Amino acid sequence: MPENHDPQVTITDVPGLERRFLEVLDESIRGDIARGDYHGATIIVARHGEIALRGAYGVSDADTGRPTATDDVYRVLSMSKGFTNALVFRALSEGKLMLSTRVVDLIPEFFGPEPFRAARKDRINVAHLLTHRAGMPATPNPGLGPERFAVLADVVDALGTVDVVHEPGTHLHYSPAINHALLGEMVRRAHGAASFRELVHEQVFHPIGMTHTRFGLPPEWRDRAVPLKVVAATDSWLEPDDIECLNDVIDRTDAEMPWVGAVSTIDDVFAFTEVLRNRGRTDDGEQIIGESVLDFATTNQTGDDINDLYGMVAHARRWDLPPGNMGLGMALAGTGSHARFFGPFVSPRTFGCYGAGSSLLWVDPVSDVSFCFLSSGVMDEGDNVARFQKLSSIAASAVRSR
Repeated sequence: MPENHDPQVTITDVPGLERRFLEVLDESIRGDIARGDYHGATIIVARHGEIALRGAYGVSDADTGRPTATDDVYRVLSMSKGFTNALVFRALSEGKLMLSTRVVDLIPEFFGPEPFRAARKDRINVAHLLTHRAGMPATPNPGLGPERFAVLADVVDALGTVDVVHEPGTHLHYSPAINHALLGEMVRRAHGAASFRELVHEQVFHPIGMTHTRFGLPPEWRDRAVPLKVVAATDSWLEPDDIECLNDVIDRTDAEMPWVGAVSTIDDVFAFTEVLRNRGRTDDGEQIIGESVLDFATTNQTGDDINDLYGMVAHARRWDLPPGNMGLGMALAGTGSHARFFGPFVSPRTFGCYGAGSSLLWVDPVSDVSFCFLSSGVMDEGDNVARFQKLSSIAASAVRSR
């Protein structure tokens, strides 16, 4: 169990949020960490952009006992996909990509060297990739091993030899790696950019003011970096090494993994979340994503289809099977009483993204509440869903109409 440290917590009275439930949320996080569910966390909860709860809890590094600080730099895992999505949304808004743009239109080598193994590859398009219905294998390894994850060109080259396993557009299975590796390379080529890493900084991080977010970990941030360390793996679909091996890969300064390779702080994640809440507009008034694009992206595009990955998590826990509720790269709350990250008490079009066992952001467009959470100590994914369902439910309970 991690060493006890006094949390740094500020609760501010914000119109429309009940302070008592914010205090309950604070107490719940303290209790989680005291039990050893995870090592530490940073959180921001806001309404109409006004921060009501800001907290830093526990330790950021269980091995050294370093207390969590608000400027800790987290390896945010699949929350990275949310940043890549924003880059794609901007390209869609500017006509550089279309939902119907096929992978092979921009990456012809995706066909691979053996035409008899390329069946259905010519059908996969941007919409399939964003809705996790491309039909490619659902694997954390994008065609090669972790020792070569960091170089996007190597990943794209390897994907030429990976076969389609489902008819594109028909099978919803969350893609840990392949879909967003392809999206990152497609948007890079659509722009004619030298690197994905610099493109996303220029098009997303810089205009939003995300000064401590990058793909790959700059050396000068390493003393504030939070290591990926698995707390426990019970019925997880990932082995601990599938997660912990990413520490060294993400630490490469040339790493550009559009699916899992970003680092960020809680304040930068909040700044990103605020642009989503403000329908694609930055604090400086720049509309970097078209409102119509973001509206489409946060509308259910997958009907009642079950997400195979989270269906597997639910089956292991004996939970009701959850509908996938995918927009374009964004998870949606939907309706019903099944277990989910956002809990059942937010509005159905609440949307967000998450990282395996560790991170979550969401926006409720009805209550105008935003929720950002980064944690140290990577949880089993079933435990993670349960943790965030609880915390999100308490945050939603804080909303009052008067």
